[in-house]
Amino acid sequence: MKKILYIYIAVLLSALQIAYAQDQSTTKFEVAGNCGMCKKRIEKAGKDAGAKEIVWDPNTGTAEVTFDSKKTSLTKIKQAIAAAGHDTDEFRAPDEVYEALHTCCLYDRMGEEDHDDHAHVGNDHKGHADHKNDSGHDHDHDHELRGVVVNENENGSLKPIEGATVYWAEAPHNKVQSDKDGIFKITHVKGYKNIIVEHTAMQADTIEVKNLHEVLVVQAKNNVLREVVVSRRQKSNYISRMKATRVETLTARELFKAACCDLSESFETNASVDVVSSDAVTGSKQIQMLGLAGIYTQLTVEGLPGPRGFAIPLGLNSISGSWIESINISKGIGSVVNGFENMAGQINVELKKPNNTDRLYFNAYANNMGRTDVNLNVSQQINDKWSVGFLLHDNFMYNRHMNFSNNGFRDIPVGNLFTGVNRWHYQNDNGVIVQFGVKYLNDSRVGGQTDFEKSTDQFTTNIYGLGFTNKRIEGFAKVGYVFPTNLHRSIGLQLSGSNYDQESFFGLTGYNNEHSSGYANLIFQDVIGSEAHKYKVGASLQYDKYREDLRYTATDINYNMGRQERVAGVFGEYTYSPAENLDVVLGLRQDHNNLYGWFTTPRGVVRYQPATNTTLRLSSGRGQRTANIFAENLGIFASSRSITNLEGIANGAGAYGLRPEVSWNTGFSIDQDFQLFGREAGVSAEIFHNSFQNQVVIDWENPREVGFYNLDGKSFSNSLQTEFRFMPAQHVEARLAYRYLDVQTDYQTGRMTKPLIAKHRGFMNLAYNTHAGWSFDYTLNVVGPKRIPPTTGNPQQYQLANRSEAYVTMNAQISKTFGKNKNFDVYVGGENLTNFFQKDPILAFDQPFGENFDTNMLWGPLTGRMFYTGIRYHIK
Repeated sequence: MKKILYIYIAVLLSALQIAYAQDQSTTKFEVAGNCGMCKKRIEKAGKDAGAKEIVWDPNTGTAEVTFDSKKTSLTKIKQAIAAAGHDTDEFRAPDEVYEALHTCCLYDRMGEEDHDDHAHVGNDHKGHADHKNDSGHDHDHDHELRGVVVNENENGSLKPIEGATVYWAEAPHNKVQSDKDGIFKITHVKGYKNIIVEHTAMQADTIEVKNLHEVLVVQAKNNVLREVVVSRRQKSNYISRMKATRVETLTARELFKAACCDLSESFETNASVDVVSSDAVTGSKQIQMLGLAGIYTQLTVEGLPGPRGFAIPLGLNSISGSWIESINISKGIGSVVNGFENMAGQINVELKKPNNTDRLYFNAYANNMGRTDVNLNVSQQINDKWSVGFLLHDNFMYNRHMNFSNNGFRDIPVGNLFTGVNRWHYQNDNGVIVQFGVKYLNDSRVGGQTDFEKSTDQFTTNIYGLGFTNKRIEGFAKVGYVFPTNLHRSIGLQLSGSNYDQESFFGLTGYNNEHSSGYANLIFQDVIGSEAHKYKVGASLQYDKYREDLRYTATDINYNMGRQERVAGVFGEYTYSPAENLDVVLGLRQDHNNLYGWFTTPRGVVRYQPATNTTLRLSSGRGQRTANIFAENLGIFASSRSITNLEGIANGAGAYGLRPEVSWNTGFSIDQDFQLFGREAGVSAEIFHNSFQNQVVIDWENPREVGFYNLDGKSFSNSLQTEFRFMPAQHVEARLAYRYLDVQTDYQTGRMTKPLIAKHRGFMNLAYNTHAGWSFDYTLNVVGPKRIPPTTGNPQQYQLANRSEAYVTMNAQISKTFGKNKNFDVYVGGENLTNFFQKDPILAFDQPFGENFDTNMLWGPLTGRMFYTGIRYHIK
């Protein structure tokens, strides 16, 4: 408890501020809108609030404003724009003001999270949820159809068309015209299905009316009238056009498409990240990105280090899905501001913050395999500056006889995991923001043969068993100061400290470790003359103290290993943005590792938009990390393989006598957005190349041994992925993807494809939502064959084929929202509906203490078909 108290006090004492004065400031921020009318309204509201200049760009959704801080503030300007009906990045427009806007001004609301694809427009649409029109083809009653006709100018802005003629194809003599705002109303009669829109000098369009309760939007472009579908909500999964680095964002609504009990299950509807079981008995999972293990992907939580070091193998289970506000996935090299360990990409998890989340959120989940999860989030706004929140997660797994392959081993260890976060948020009107808190984890599991009892069988040959108890405590703080007179200038300090303690056993082998770490990152950012020239500079410190105890009870041999690693560095990053369509980011770090000396980390990113809907990106840079070979490969202890040169590894200098891993990553991507069937669509393609120096090779090529050594030769991964996103029908979103991987390494026996990695993968996700609160989600994964390490040295009954089967998995979920405030959800779903699972996940399972026992040849799903149900309830 003293250690916990010391960490907590240290975090609280870390707040630092400095001050600076300057009168005039220019900055940019997001404002939601659609057209030229929006532009006039936004700019007028900004000037009325005291802005000297304000320019809003409808293509990017950003407003650039110049103001005198002695006469007004950015907060006042944003509030005035929101009061005029336009959401900003900080303030939401009143619903009644938004609904009163012109029809073509009804933009995608920022942070909108209801299940409807299209918002109702005006009060005339309230109360129609009970009609059967959600199917899209019910025309069996009279109704008034409303619509708007607009023209798209060369700059992308929209202007209402007055005098457009509209009539039903079934009643050509009953015509109406659009008014000065482009709006028309026409009575529908039973049986009418098609409407015709005409205007002088424009090609007419015949439109099938699929939903009488939607506003029909007809847009003219290049003198052609056509129907468009305007989405009224932010997508659950999207890629920002404006960020220099290609970042794919998964929102909380995307996570609702699956059970999403913890972070390891949050990527089930995503094509970029694979999460696979590390072995057949421990229950540990790892991320795979670009064909590389998760140790090469930097995992951060709100910019601070996530589970790392010894906590990596079981760290994905420690972050509850119900805590997550969004997940940002960036492939390839990242910013030098975030450190030097990024090699394949970065996954940053944003947790729900007490100042802008539900006051109460409750989620309960259960499946037919004996797992139960309970989640509770509570937040309280103490006053206008302070807020506090608690995020709690409890996981129970007690089905000790779950064994799909009938080999007598539990597929998943049983036990309990509890984790929680207490966080505080402070923000004043002078530019100071402070966040701090503590996190706690207690995870205790037991696995192995179904009849194993820890109290009587541990470290004996009676029955094979394994188990682990993990405890982690972390304190964190983020202190930021934005200079009120120059909003481009800010300074931030990030701090965290943690202690991770693991006690584990695998048959007759015991493995304990402890990892204490500290992290500090100071960042200053500003512009040089104008916003076209931005820079960040700073300094960081990472401290790690490792201790490992490995003991073999059968031979009474103990290995004690430990090290202290300190990395201190400075960094600088320059961003050149001469226009909205171009960003060039150049970064450089210089760090010193007390074990390995000085090293340099250069990185660069270019984003270019040759056209409004086309985005090209190129990135390249270096990464470096120190491997923790035992903690990152726990499955080796659940095997009878011997570890080659274990004595030398245990007594080696630095980290196991191995050099740090170095990689160079280069990537190119293209994102193209367009209209298909009058609806938003997009296609993307990306290619990445990773090449390694000093990579720590894990050699499984001898079935009796596992080797760890630094690369002597070449090791590389090539990744190609294409994705197609479109809306084939109203309320339906579809994503299709294909990925190709070529991952090869020079082993001591020659160059080979990395084992247990599929070269080909296909992906499809379909989502359908209705106004009545129903949501249907379906995900299909097609996984190609994988190379299996040779087992020809084993007896014939313990030999495997050289390549695995290809297989298909399917997940599906149905959810329904209830209540006047739409705050109660019930969901049911199934995973691996094809019921495909590996039939032989453990070699020599009948002789767990024999020389051929091996749990590491896992290439497919470990468990078969699973069904689940759950509820969600929240109070805003």
